[in-house]
Amino acid sequence: MEITRREALAGGLVVTSLGLAGRGHAAGGELTVVSDGRLTLPEAMLTGGGDRAALDAAMAASGFDLDPLAPPCNLTLLRTDDRVVLFDAGAGPEFMATTGEVPYALKEAGVRLDEVTDVVMTHGHPDHLWGVLDDFGDPTFPEATIHMPATEMAYWTDPATVETIGELRQAFAVGAARRLAEMGDRVAVFADDGEPVPGVRALPTFGHTPGHVSYLLPDGAVVIGDAVANPHLAMRDPGGSHANDQDPERAARSRVDLLTRLASDGAAAVGFHLPGGLGTVARDGDAFLWRPA
Repeated sequence: MEITRREALAGGLVVTSLGLAGRGHAAGGELTVVSDGRLTLPEAMLTGGGDRAALDAAMAASGFDLDPLAPPCNLTLLRTDDRVVLFDAGAGPEFMATTGEVPYALKEAGVRLDEVTDVVMTHGHPDHLWGVLDDFGDPTFPEATIHMPATEMAYWTDPATVETIGELRQAFAVGAARRLAEMGDRVAVFADDGEPVPGVRALPTFGHTPGHVSYLLPDGAVVIGDAVANPHLAMRDPGGSHANDQDPERAARSRVDLLTRLASDGAAAVGFHLPGGLGTVARDGDAFLWRPA
């Protein structure tokens, strides 16, 4: 399938770019946010099957007029002098018809799939991991190493996970295990608080999944992943129990700590499902606000 430049821009495949001043072990580089499309979620994923009033109130307070059941999927691309690093792989062709746009977005950003040197995973949910394989079951990024946090890798490769994850997510477990097995020795496992690539430090933000991590980039920007999964419930009630998290209590602690840090530092952040992808976080009493760049 070919896609024209006009179609790519109309679809928002390349969202925004930001020049970075490199620090630590990384050379200066460029951060680009590219789109994998949008999810189509069941309402119970946000409401837990309960009353939608809390979601509607949080949406009104967040200031965003958007469909909470069709969130964007924003991937982070970091280009340095010697690396092309993609954070998460997208959903690939087998998850949802509204996702799987990363190959076209990268083309629009001037990056060939075989130029990606590293794919650094936040966690193993389908919209983040399943894109490591293409339509033919071959590696989407043929020259890339897939970097997985240790706790997350152990969870998705544990045969017991499919029996304990719950019926609604059993396909997640089967799909993750198959893809990680297919990737074989292309997968590099790193410590949950380590450096998967030079200059990029993992920040454990467990809870959305057992081993979910966010990432601190060389310039101080943070790749959030799904630690903050939306601009309404997650920011208006950050300490609450949210149905899209596998361990809601732990996810709430991680979310509050991360949002507090981001608001205090004023650092740029990339939210996988946040409007615009790139933005900053501000305090609003006991809640927070997302401010797209």
